[in-house]
Order: sequence, then C-alpha cells, then structure tokens
Amino acid sequence: MGPPYHQFCPVAKAMELFDERWTLLVVRELVLGSERFNDLRRGLPRMSPTLLSKRLHQLTAAGIVRRLEDRNDVRYVLTPAGRDLETVVDALGAWGTRWTGKLGDVDLDPRLLMWDMHRHVDHAALPESRVVVEFAFPTVTHASRRWWMVITPHDVDVCDEDPGFEVSIRVTTGLRELTEIWRGEATWPDALRSGAVVVDGPSTLRRSLPRWFDSPLASPVGHPAR
Repeated sequence: MGPPYHQFCPVAKAMELFDERWTLLVVRELVLGSERFNDLRRGLPRMSPTLLSKRLHQLTAAGIVRRLEDRNDVRYVLTPAGRDLETVVDALGAWGTRWTGKLGDVDLDPRLLMWDMHRHVDHAALPESRVVVEFAFPTVTHASRRWWMVITPHDVDVCDEDPGFEVSIRVTTGLRELTEIWRGEATWPDALRSGAVVVDGPSTLRRSLPRWFDSPLASPVGHPAR
C-alpha cells in the first residue's frame, strides 16, 4: 500500500493501493489472463522479479488477488474484487488510446509486442495445421530482432530462439510500424502497400495473415483527429 491520503473520498482510498508503480499494470496482466509468475513477467518485461513478487503479495493482502498452490504449480487469480477492476483497466486503456501522444523510441519493446500479439490470436482465421510465423525487426540492434510464433489449433507459443520448425510465413518490418498497426494507428493494407511491412510465404497465408491477430487496442474508440 502507498502512503495514505487521509481523505474519505473513495478515489483517494483506491489510489492508496494503486498509486504505486507497476501495481495497476500487474492487474492488467491478470485481467488479460496471465496467472503464472513467468507469464506475468513476460507481460511486464521491464519489471524486476523482486518487485513483481512484492506487488503480488500486496494485492493478495488487499483481497484483489488469490494465490493458488497445487504442489509445485502456483497461480495468481483475481478475486471478485479484482475482477471488478476489469472495467477500470478497459476505461484507462480506451482513454490512453484516444488521448496519449505518439510513442517514443523507449516505449517500443518487441518482447511485450510479441507477448501481447500471441494472446490475441484468432484461431478460427487460421489453418487447422501448425503455422510458424517468423517476425524480423531489422532495425532492432539487440538480440530481440527475430521472433517466432508457433500456432496450433489449441495453443500459441512465442519464442525468441528458433524453435526448429519450418517457417510458414515471414514478416519483416520495423518495430514501430508493427506496434502502430497493433495499436490501431496504422493498418495492415496501408503498411503492406507502402512496404513498411513485407510478408513472404504462400499467397493464401499472406492474404489471411492480417486476420490472424485481433488487437484489442485497435478498437472503435480510435484517436482524436490528428
């Protein structure tokens, strides 16, 4: 819990819990379905494991999260009070989509982008066989420039090392360009026409690729006129 505001206002009382750095983003990950510590870390790649443990403990103590243990398997799930925060997270996301400014270079992170895309795959739009998508970010200067998404009818795995399967389709793009598509600030057709995104693979897969990923950020809320 953060320092008290000493106000009876319900907003002030709520912010005593959520004012601390990363707390509401941990809730965001739980709302999006992450339950295990390592999955939470992948959705919060710049948060230290120590701080994540601390925030989970605080949220558990506050009755927002319940820690479930089954032998060596530990899961963190939202309580009814925590589930009530889903509308808060959605509302903040909608406001941020509409009113926050252009992303800086420091805001771009291939780890978070790939993790978010992997949990919003529309299996109904994909072939029934396994599909391997390789993403290449030539302008990224560190080891995270190549990623692989292995998609089966019932599962999706994202890898930063070659999983050893034959690549079905390859996407070459700038990190900013793909992030802007994911945020709804650009579209697949425009990016493909301009060459900002290059897709290599069988024509049937190239045509259907944009329908494989259903971004919750590209919502009808949209952005104010620019």
